[in-house]
Amino acid sequence: MTDFNRHPDSYHHWQLAIDGEVAHLRMNVDPEHAFRPGYELKLNSYDLGVDMELADAIQRLRFEHPGVKVVVVGSAQPRAFCAGANIGMLGASSHPFKVNFCKYTNETRLSLEDASQHSNLRSICAINAACAGGGYELALACDEIHLVNDNNSAVSLPEVPLLAVLPGTGGLTRLVDKRKVRRDRADVFCTMAEGLRGKKAKQWGLVDEIWPKSKFQDSVDVRARELAASMPAKAATGITLEPITHERDGNRYTYRHVEIEIDPEGRLATLTVRGPEGDQPQDGAGYERAGSSAWAIRCFREIDDALLQLRFDHEQIGLIVLKTRGDREALLAVENALQADRDHWLSNEILCLMARVLRRWDLNARSMYALVDAEACCAGAFFEMTIACDRVYALDDEQVRLAIGPLSAGALPMSHGMTRLANRFLADPEQAARLANEPRSYGAQEADEQGLVTFLLDPVDWDDEVRIALEERVSLSPDALTGMEASLRFGGAENCDSKIFGRLSAWQNWIFTRPNATGEEGALTRYGAPESARFDWRRT
Repeated sequence: MTDFNRHPDSYHHWQLAIDGEVAHLRMNVDPEHAFRPGYELKLNSYDLGVDMELADAIQRLRFEHPGVKVVVVGSAQPRAFCAGANIGMLGASSHPFKVNFCKYTNETRLSLEDASQHSNLRSICAINAACAGGGYELALACDEIHLVNDNNSAVSLPEVPLLAVLPGTGGLTRLVDKRKVRRDRADVFCTMAEGLRGKKAKQWGLVDEIWPKSKFQDSVDVRARELAASMPAKAATGITLEPITHERDGNRYTYRHVEIEIDPEGRLATLTVRGPEGDQPQDGAGYERAGSSAWAIRCFREIDDALLQLRFDHEQIGLIVLKTRGDREALLAVENALQADRDHWLSNEILCLMARVLRRWDLNARSMYALVDAEACCAGAFFEMTIACDRVYALDDEQVRLAIGPLSAGALPMSHGMTRLANRFLADPEQAARLANEPRSYGAQEADEQGLVTFLLDPVDWDDEVRIALEERVSLSPDALTGMEASLRFGGAENCDSKIFGRLSAWQNWIFTRPNATGEEGALTRYGAPESARFDWRRT
């Protein structure tokens, strides 16, 4: 079992300091505290454990320190900003772990950009020394990049020439889509192992500012204060994020609002999520008093943890079966209250949290089937989870209802910016808009007529039809299904975020299995060895 809980008091790799409206998040990786034994984290290189702390720090800045307007991401080591993902770790890891590691780091960097877009938390990356690979990809996720101008400090994406893999955490897409670097210059940059320094890095758009070493720290501090002063006023105090815990009994994980039941022989997992019970806060001030134990915060943090448990600890699971339980009206009341009070900082953060968790749900490299039976609480955000599934099986029963809530009109966007209803009804955008703008509940047959379910099953056939559907799905090739699902789930136009997962991650996944990268004579395998890599020169 992987414990994803982290806290600043026990960080091994990051130092978080709050100075009024500016936070300083300094990378200081402890070489002796690798996530797994067998490699050393030299030169501020990182692994999953380092990124867990980074993800925790970003989340805590949003919930526990809402008064912070700017976070300066830097290094506490004078000779290295960040050497990127640890190569020893990559070389020793299984293929699924490498892919899941890259996906997690992508999601962490996107959370930093999300904080800038939705929480008025700007970020400055202060590169004080050599910055390579994933280190520069972290810099690219920040709003501004400042580089010390000396003979040693450079930014680089050396994965292609050194390791025969790709910059796997968004570097390629952010260069051209976010920073709009000319593609010919990006081509040169991504094939230069040594990278670029100083004036040329700024000229090419790879960094925003360069400073001599003697003025670097002061200049970054001045810019951080200027940026903070330009931002609107924010709340002074936040709430404490308590650890997310669960009990494990064999193949069952039990949280407060979430449960996972693993069927290893059937290669499927049943994820059951439960709606709110009892009185819930009516506004942001109420959520401040309730803290992180409030259902809207606790439930979605539990869903997030459950998805990560499935991703990293249960690689053989090919299908997730979604069940929802609880009071539909109570869930919709929570969402209506949050939406009505979105101007309050904490209401806004809760909605952003829900959106991020649902995007992680969308990006599951598992098949996802939703079962909507007589006990289902298919409403609001749980409705969003339902229609995000590859198929929706609904029971033809008068007790079954699917309720579209106030957040389906745009508060919970997918990675490519579309609502899930718009993504579902690409051929009929008017239908998507009507359903989103007139939220209400639908009986099973009407939901089927509206296109909200895949199969409407008679109660007599329910058990057999569902069993056959699940058995059929897990019998298919997982590789083919992963490619199929990733291609079908995100319709319409791409954006920078969707390219990272739908294009870059897919290519990196494939490249990690190729002999040129990870074979016995591949570049990643032989990195640091006296023998050079041997490539199969065929291009297909």
